[in-house]
Amino acid sequence: MNNNKNVESGKLSCKEQAIATVVYDAVQGCEGDTVALLALLRQLEQLHREIRDGVFQESLPVNRRQLYSLLKDIESEGGWPYIERMRLQRFLANLSQEAPEENSHEVLESDRSGG
Repeated sequence: MNNNKNVESGKLSCKEQAIATVVYDAVQGCEGDTVALLALLRQLEQLHREIRDGVFQESLPVNRRQLYSLLKDIESEGGWPYIERMRLQRFLANLSQEAPEENSHEVLESDRSGG
């Protein structure tokens, strides 16, 4: 049975690697296109939500032994999966770093036009 679990785990790793490759290819295809990258992030978030709220919740432990095993795995394998959204303040901070440069161009253009 343990050998069978290792084979299944190996298959999952191959599938996970294939998924990662497809996602990285999609990212490269969207590079420089903020709207396309945002759509990709939204799709990944939606997939995460569907898996979490569907089959993952249905597979949660039903006894203490299984719960302990799951928590031990979460701790040893890197924690709880989470897709973090960019905070609006961080987004605005990036925007405000660009703003002085844009404002200087606007000032120069208004000086040239006489207004």
